[in-house]
Amino acid sequence: MLPTALSALHQHVSVLEVVILSTCNRTEVYCCVDAESDNDILAWLHAFHQQEEGSISPYLYHHQGAEAIRHLLRVACGLDSLVLGEPQILGQLKDAFSQALNAETLGKSLGRLFQHAFAVAKQVRTDTAIGNSPVSVAFAAVSLAKQIFSNLADSTALLIGAGDTIELVARHLHDNGIKRIIIANRTIERAHNLAAQVDGYAISLSELPAHLAEADIVVSSTASQLPILGKGAVERALKIRKRKPIFMVDIAVPRDIEAEVGSLEDIYLYCVDDLKEIIEENIQSRRDAALQAEEIIETQVDHFQAWLRTQDAVPVIRSIRDNAEEIREQSLTRALKQLEQGIAPEQALNELARTLTNRLLHEPSRQLRQSGFDEEGHLLNAARQLFNLKDPK
Repeated sequence: MLPTALSALHQHVSVLEVVILSTCNRTEVYCCVDAESDNDILAWLHAFHQQEEGSISPYLYHHQGAEAIRHLLRVACGLDSLVLGEPQILGQLKDAFSQALNAETLGKSLGRLFQHAFAVAKQVRTDTAIGNSPVSVAFAAVSLAKQIFSNLADSTALLIGAGDTIELVARHLHDNGIKRIIIANRTIERAHNLAAQVDGYAISLSELPAHLAEADIVVSSTASQLPILGKGAVERALKIRKRKPIFMVDIAVPRDIEAEVGSLEDIYLYCVDDLKEIIEENIQSRRDAALQAEEIIETQVDHFQAWLRTQDAVPVIRSIRDNAEEIREQSLTRALKQLEQGIAPEQALNELARTLTNRLLHEPSRQLRQSGFDEEGHLLNAARQLFNLKDPK
């Protein structure tokens, strides 16, 4: 559907370039237009989605010029996301860019703007701590595990439950190269489904005691009203492990792991309240980093606008060069003919230099003299700046 949408909107006379970003919670249309065309784009949105005219207008926002540039940079840096600083949106922007590239709806302006946005996002990630601090329970749990076990490639994780949070934990662990994942769940089929996605191994809850000693990391999140792991079971596992530490995270409410387990030596037990404190600290850290990111973005908005302004000069520069090239060709042809007629090379070269100088400077000189009559001092000042001339003494 996206390639179709890109092509359909690109066919509008006023739309020169277009990129469409579509995610789970936002759809944004980035356009380069040759005139005010808000109504055209809005009409297309209604028609493409077969909506009554005006039905989606109350839910729309639009930016143009510097505001549009600023908005894209903020989106790329994760400053406009539900989770401040989240990195997934950058990948989605790159996908949108690729789709537009394949659909041939990208041109010089939007192409340059998106490449600029990617570079700014990289700069923000490098120069600030916007993405350094985990702000989800799942990611915070895995980050703590990485602090305790420096090399997850040597570790085994036992995940209890198969809901959304455990799925996220499993994916984060898998992405971080965990050696082995065991999924334990009341419904073995759900455990198998999740285990298959992360190259894991599924067991039922009744098998927990037999596998607990294998686990370096235990993360639990079930809907059980009673604890699933008690102090006695963990003590037995530690004895089998010869006191090798276990990192445990209990995300469930009410708790899946008895609070007394935390009193055991070689057990690092965190509950959901512990993680929330860490997450709140990290959110504040990201807010502070976001202020730095906004400063970077403001500077980069100015830089891109400066680039846009230089594009206005390109046709003028091309015309000047074409005109100069034409004068050069004519003067050179004349000089070569003089040499063929037997004129001394030194004389031909002098004549060539004089002719080039006169012809290149004739029209600028005429316009400057005329500006004196017309009292257009700005043209004289522009000429001084253009040719880098010092004021006469």
